[in-house]
Amino acid sequence: MATQHERSSLPQRLLWFVALWLGGVGAVTLMAYGLRLWIAPH
Repeated sequence: MATQHERSSLPQRLLWFVALWLGGVGAVTLMAYGLRLWIAPH
């Protein structure tokens, strides 16, 4: 029974990793864009 749980947890772990990675990249991108708009001269 533990083997079945380990098999199903690998795709779930990969999905969490991809979701968190994309969330982190998106947050950094939004912060960089916001800082660029704030610092850039009008």
